[in-house]
Amino acid sequence: MGDINELSFENALAELEDIVAKLESGDLTLEESVTVFERGRRLSDRCQGILDNAELRVNQLTDDGTVEPLE
Repeated sequence: MGDINELSFENALAELEDIVAKLESGDLTLEESVTVFERGRRLSDRCQGILDNAELRVNQLTDDGTVEPLE
């Protein structure tokens, strides 16, 4: 478990999927579940931040130089 802010989108999403599977399995103690959930929440925030940044970059790429929202 490295620094979340260093993870690529793909790695953060893969770890988040693993966390969801662990939580769904029901094999964790309450304390483990809370700890894993907290990391999952931070991973989710990281993924959303990367997606928001990508959307902003795409919005700025138009042929005439104007910024247009994605549809």
